[in-house]
Amino acid sequence: MKNSGINRRNAIKSLAAGTSAAFFTGGMINPLNAKEKVNDFKLKGNIRQSVCSWCFPMLSLEELAIEGKRIGLSGIDLVNPKGFSILKKYGLESTLCTPEKYSLTEGWNKKENHNELIKIYSEMIDVVADSGYKNLFCASGNTFGMDIELGIKNCEVGIKKILSKAEKRNVTLIMELLNSKVNHPDYMLDKSEIGIKLSKNIGSENFKLLYDIYHMQIMEGDVISTIKKNHQYFGHYHTAGVPGRNELDKNQELYYPAIMDAILSTGFKGYVAQEFMPKGKDPIKSLEEAVMLCDV
Repeated sequence: MKNSGINRRNAIKSLAAGTSAAFFTGGMINPLNAKEKVNDFKLKGNIRQSVCSWCFPMLSLEELAIEGKRIGLSGIDLVNPKGFSILKKYGLESTLCTPEKYSLTEGWNKKENHNELIKIYSEMIDVVADSGYKNLFCASGNTFGMDIELGIKNCEVGIKKILSKAEKRNVTLIMELLNSKVNHPDYMLDKSEIGIKLSKNIGSENFKLLYDIYHMQIMEGDVISTIKKNHQYFGHYHTAGVPGRNELDKNQELYYPAIMDAILSTGFKGYVAQEFMPKGKDPIKSLEEAVMLCDV
């Protein structure tokens, strides 16, 4: 996110505090009146789509929910329990839940984090299940010089301490793959092979990877082949244009209809969340266009 000057880590902290619009004082737009827009979207719906809340700071969560419902989205991604009531009001799901506070850098790969994480995630599993949702976000954390094999083992040890509860409550822990080249220096799960090895070690359908198409295109490319070969380990997907993390338009290098066809061919029944940062003057139009592009 260097191009935009917005850091996801800070954005998430702000969203957790309920101050998303105030946090981004620069570049704000007037709230959109969704009631004045015509609900003319007729999606095929083969790909269940959502949108990441942090990418649209010019809208409150409720405004984004109204627009998302109108467009035909299934829900909103990366929402903590404070936002669940708003989503339910509009018949939307929290397609990827988060704790109220969490860190991308201090994660499950450090044993000294385990006690606190086990407490937080044990509570969150119940909250997510009781709310009728299924997916719960988690992060590996940065390496801070740690050997990758040790980091994988530490993640396995920690996750397995909450896994039986997740399985019992039918909640899936979703660990994200992030690029360490542009946006998240030193993040441990920066390649699909690392996450897949961890998934194999854990060996549960209640632990999956978030295959972020933007991040993995930067780190390794070969997106379609990777998805087809390893889809059983991927429980969630994120989109964005490469380079820049902006719209899925002609100015970026990925062809999303083909990627969505690949995802669909695997029998995937989960969610694909739009996680691009709108650069155009009309962010909702950008969201509409991305949703239509991915509606294969």
